[in-house]
Amino acid sequence: MTPMRSAYLHLATVAMTSAGDVQAPDPAAPGAAVTRELCGSWDHPPPCPLAPHHTRPEQNGDTVTLRIIFATEPANEALVRSRIDSALRQGSLTGPDGHTSHWAFLGGGPGELDPSEAEHARRLTGD
Repeated sequence: MTPMRSAYLHLATVAMTSAGDVQAPDPAAPGAAVTRELCGSWDHPPPCPLAPHHTRPEQNGDTVTLRIIFATEPANEALVRSRIDSALRQGSLTGPDGHTSHWAFLGGGPGELDPSEAEHARRLTGD
């Protein structure tokens, strides 16, 4: 029998930095870094192997709060959270267009799913 996946929320905050860039940093880049860390690539066929997930960046000035909904078996929750934070600690990502976005990881940890996220969480768990 396949273990049941549960839905979780990970909140993380980064400060976007220009690092001498001509182009403004992309607030979606930290989410792409999370996808690359969890899936091996941000461009892959579904499903995500370790933890199907969705990242919603909320930008306020140079600060971006990431709401990362993910679904995994309870035994993998800590591993997924650790990999999310590890991806964000790297502090940069070069996209397919060759532009590199930079950020400083300010922190992350468990959060509470908002009622408006319940349907998305349900889809990620496959229920």
